[in-house]
Amino acid sequence: MADATEATGRTGPVEFVGEVQDEIRKVTWPDWPQLQNATGVILVFMVIVASLIFGIDTAVNLLLNLIRSVFGG
Repeated sequence: MADATEATGRTGPVEFVGEVQDEIRKVTWPDWPQLQNATGVILVFMVIVASLIFGIDTAVNLLLNLIRSVFGG
């Protein structure tokens, strides 16, 4: 890290911002079809997870209601 500071003359937050900018330039951004595909996959995954949570919640609710009815609640 000392070498980078000596070479650029940047220190602390200024060095950090410079490094972030360097890394941002290296990012490969998705094109429109890739973005649409990824969005679709995420939406399907969210529906599946929401359905699982709903099913588990319903089953636990039914079980608790059964236990309450057996023990006079």
